[in-house]
Amino acid sequence: MFVSENLGVNEKGHLTVGGTDTVDLAAQYGTPLYVMDEELIRKNLRSFHNSMNKYYNGMGEVHFASKAFSCLEMCRIVADEGDGLDAVSIGELYTAVKAGFPMEKVGFHGNNKTDEELRYALETGVGHIIVDNIPELHRLETIAKDMGKKPHIMFRIKPGIDAHTHKAVMTGQIDSKFGFALETGEAFEAVKEAVACENVELYGVHCHIGSQIFDIEPFEAAAKTMLGFIAKIKNELNYEIKGLNLGGGFGIKYLEKDDPQPFEVFLERVSGVVRSECEKLGIAQPRMYIEPGRSIVGSAGITLYTVGARKEIPNIRTYVSIDGGMPDNPRYILYQSEYEAVVANKADQPRDEKVTIAGRCCESGDLIGENMPLQHAESGDTLAVLATGAYNFSMAMTYNRLQRPAVVFVNKGESRIAVKRESLDDIIRNDV
Repeated sequence: MFVSENLGVNEKGHLTVGGTDTVDLAAQYGTPLYVMDEELIRKNLRSFHNSMNKYYNGMGEVHFASKAFSCLEMCRIVADEGDGLDAVSIGELYTAVKAGFPMEKVGFHGNNKTDEELRYALETGVGHIIVDNIPELHRLETIAKDMGKKPHIMFRIKPGIDAHTHKAVMTGQIDSKFGFALETGEAFEAVKEAVACENVELYGVHCHIGSQIFDIEPFEAAAKTMLGFIAKIKNELNYEIKGLNLGGGFGIKYLEKDDPQPFEVFLERVSGVVRSECEKLGIAQPRMYIEPGRSIVGSAGITLYTVGARKEIPNIRTYVSIDGGMPDNPRYILYQSEYEAVVANKADQPRDEKVTIAGRCCESGDLIGENMPLQHAESGDTLAVLATGAYNFSMAMTYNRLQRPAVVFVNKGESRIAVKRESLDDIIRNDV
């Protein structure tokens, strides 16, 4: 009935998430409201964690891609489950530090890291830094020498794989702002430079081919390509790469028609390629890393709104306006991302209308979706947009000087605030 396993309908006909009545949540905490189901987050983390242990014989690590959803409470949950973090900014690093996260289990990404960020990464003892380009390698070498450090690094590699996803979230092809290309020989030349460096240690290689990918074949192809590169480094430079990070990008169910494979199926098939290629190429199996983000938190989150106006334009469309919109979910205007929605207080009724859900911003393009099936929605109804746990809170903005919503975690019928709603004073906090 719903796109996420943690959603249901109670005896009142109300939508529930993690066993909690969403209408009650809206009344208690106000709207717009992000709601995250802790139990499902932990279940998803354990699915990846257990599969990595099973298929890589304890030689694998799960690093949650914190860009999908980063806050203190999320860092605490990931740490409690024994997993690592993928961070992409000094802000994400700082959040991890303040949460007491074990920084040796953090990988630091970014295609244009600043000197301040590199110094902070070294100060806080991140496990490895994923270097994106030669100027960054040289800057890191200088900074590390100045600080008396010798960090482990990985190189971000473009494996030239077609990920069969939206062009805005494809990252593995040669025409990408990320990393070193294999086809041109750029990546191999970078490895030679890194091996010669005195203040950094080349530990591994990394690739990420894109996001929201349903096909397993591109992941298998990426693994094969990257292991071939590792073998080339060993054979021609006599240097052993100890770690291989295959990134994330596993697709989730946003719509009823979406049919993602179970996480374990991805890992079982890719690990089979890793084992056979290592044997064929005569190389030791590296320590394996993956970076799931959306697949951990996407289906675990929903966003609750209150319906305001309803506008019916005969023979054209019906607008249902909500008290949020693109400031709390910009993915429709960025990627035309599709969602499913439910009138939470009428969840037991059929979704027999097609509507356009309009946000409240002074912007014609401020929409959550068009031609969306929905129950008859009227002013005062609570509306839930499903599978919003990834890249909604983390991409939220204050356009029109709107306050960013609160984040509430639910767990087995109980709820708690994880991030407070912004106040009006927060809006002007940095004004002078």
